[in-house]
Amino acid sequence: MTDQATLTRARKIEIPNNSVEAERLPSQYLDAGGILTHYIEMGEGVPTILIHGGGAGADCWGNWRTCLPIFAKECHAIAIDLVGFGRSDVPDPAGFVYSQDARDQQLADFITALDYDGKVNLVGNSTGGLTAMGASMLVPDKVEKLVLMGSAGIETGVNTPLKALTEYDFTEAGIRRIISSLANPTFQASDDLIAYRHQLSIDPETRAGYSAFMSWIGEQKGLHRPEEFIAKVTHKSLVVHGKDDAVVPLSSGLRLLELIENSWGYLVPHCGHWAMLEYPEEFSQVVLEFLYNDYN
Repeated sequence: MTDQATLTRARKIEIPNNSVEAERLPSQYLDAGGILTHYIEMGEGVPTILIHGGGAGADCWGNWRTCLPIFAKECHAIAIDLVGFGRSDVPDPAGFVYSQDARDQQLADFITALDYDGKVNLVGNSTGGLTAMGASMLVPDKVEKLVLMGSAGIETGVNTPLKALTEYDFTEAGIRRIISSLANPTFQASDDLIAYRHQLSIDPETRAGYSAFMSWIGEQKGLHRPEEFIAKVTHKSLVVHGKDDAVVPLSSGLRLLELIENSWGYLVPHCGHWAMLEYPEEFSQVVLEFLYNDYN
């Protein structure tokens, strides 16, 4: 349990009269290299860390709440908020660079702070996938397997669907545009999920951090690493990709499979960028089979 002193230090974001917020699991915190990192957890056993993507209003609960109970049947499922998101610390952009290196380091420090006597698994979506790759290289002896779902990493530039994220206007309509860009056309986000993500995004500190992150992406012309970097991933990896992903095209997932020597692939038809929300049961079962079977 998180001690009272840490809870006092933690950021407070209130989202009243919202069913998504009302159902949220209790907040926990760990100091990850100076970044007070918020997380939620379910289940027991091997820690499996779930890492959300970089869209406005993303957090550990809104992005993973439908998968957590399924994962918790097999493992200790831990969903975290990346730096600048949710209820994790949001350093002042004047003295902090919201770079991919910073997210990689936060996750690596979080894994170390868990102090687990064994290896953890990492499951990342989009930005979270690239962060899982980076952290696995920083603390290789603490990581068992990776799951890279709609993962960033391959250079594609800032395409039109991605502009819904980079040009987000901090309105509920803007959140709806983001979801339309990320998910398949049949996915229906509830009004409370829209409101939940919007309220998280307009917190003044979060807004400043998100703007800094999107500016960094613009400067880099996307969210990617050199292919030589990705080819250094040595952990067993499952690449999961929606065949209709408009933000990170299918070709990116196929390229990850080519670059990562110890990799398997799973393609989801009629699925966009959010397999964990669009098809939570299928996604969770496929991932758990990969993580906890005896044949790979």
